[in-house]
Amino acid sequence: MSPSKFRAMLFWVAAVAVPLGACDGGDGSDDVVDSAPATETAVQPPPLVRRTAPPPRRPRGEEIFGSRNTAIVAAAARVAPAVVSVNVIRTEQFQPRSSFFDPFPMPRTRRGRGLGSGFIVSDDGVILTNDHVVRDAERIMVTLPDGRDFEAELVGTDQLTDVAVLRIRGTDLPVAPLGTSEGLLIGEWSLAIGNPFGNLFSNSEPSVTAGVISGTGRHIIPDDEDRVVYLGMIQTDASINPGNSGGPLVNSAGEVIGVNSSIFSRSGGSEGLGFAIPIDRAIRVANSLIASGEVERFWLGFEVDAGAEDIWGRTHGITVSSVSPSSPAARAEISEGDRVVTANGRALRTLLDFESLILDLEEGESIALGIEGRPGSVTLVSEALPSISADRVTALEQMELITVTPSIRAERSLGYETGALIVHIEPDLEGRIGFRAGDVILQIEHQLIESAEQAAEVLRRASGNVAVYIERKGEVIVRRLIFRRGRG
Repeated sequence: MSPSKFRAMLFWVAAVAVPLGACDGGDGSDDVVDSAPATETAVQPPPLVRRTAPPPRRPRGEEIFGSRNTAIVAAAARVAPAVVSVNVIRTEQFQPRSSFFDPFPMPRTRRGRGLGSGFIVSDDGVILTNDHVVRDAERIMVTLPDGRDFEAELVGTDQLTDVAVLRIRGTDLPVAPLGTSEGLLIGEWSLAIGNPFGNLFSNSEPSVTAGVISGTGRHIIPDDEDRVVYLGMIQTDASINPGNSGGPLVNSAGEVIGVNSSIFSRSGGSEGLGFAIPIDRAIRVANSLIASGEVERFWLGFEVDAGAEDIWGRTHGITVSSVSPSSPAARAEISEGDRVVTANGRALRTLLDFESLILDLEEGESIALGIEGRPGSVTLVSEALPSISADRVTALEQMELITVTPSIRAERSLGYETGALIVHIEPDLEGRIGFRAGDVILQIEHQLIESAEQAAEVLRRASGNVAVYIERKGEVIVRRLIFRRGRG
């Protein structure tokens, strides 16, 4: 199967309305059919269906309840009260159909609604869900299983890991018990709880599907335009359908072990290939968003390329392609061309194995690397990304800049050695001047920019029509800004 077809099978568990097929079934009781004895001359009457008393030896009371109240039932009852529906309103762009009178219609916008799931993780109303559930939402409303509605505040979101944090203000809020995604057993029970197709049902109670843990550490190749990194995911065959996004994946002890996020599907519905973000990663990202509004990320200071493939298309190990100066890798004397085969005893077979390792790094974490040709292992201690730890300078009141250094240039794969990197810009200013986070200010009019402080000062003194040269995704573009200074 080609990579493009493989990618096309990946669906976000989005909120969509689809028709439900009818399913005829009994009412679940024990039914018997009696008929009158037949004679040679009598016409056989139609059978009568009637309820009968249960067999006399059938267990009753607590014995019956005990046989039905399995670990799965108990786990669902423990978590389901904290599972919520997440309703969003967003403005969407769509392409109208062409017609004889308008063969090339312009794109238009419309208000749309979306639905996903989430779960409450603290008694002050903090909720975990997916980034793709709330992305570009203008309003977010959360509905609890008991029917209460709350307007939700978006605390923070991280598109890279598909994790978002909401907060509601309420009292007597149920909380989902959190477990760990470490040490999961292949084949152990798992439950997916959420609100699949919730817009088709009148009640707000979540539904539960059961299955097993099918795999751990699964890497999914992202779409070319998709910045979500599906690395180190938990795979389950518990049915995950549209609307389940953001709901919890639960073990048989009633502990959340993951955040349901995506499925492989050719039909748009569940085909037994569901994936959840490990809860340990989701908690780390959520805590970072709550503390600072953004996600702290860490590095080891080197970049890698894939190893050479064998005749079967398999690789073994990854090759160091570059080492950043003054980084943990540089201090450990790792060199370009080194072949890294293990990390903390686990084999690194592909680039995705390495990217998953980096994605889950915590500050000060020790990583023992096995390097081909070296005895023993080489230990590196992770550090904050240079762009995170660098001093920030405010420019134009709504924009934060940092000075480009060799380490930051290596981290961001920048083409120019100097400049001022935009690490944050308020949406209002972004809309007015067209700059984005990640842009590098290289030159303002005829003045080369060598530091964030210099860029902020030049912009503060600028007036009239000013040309600003920026690097964006490896290309240099020019933005013209008009400064109108008040008379004093």
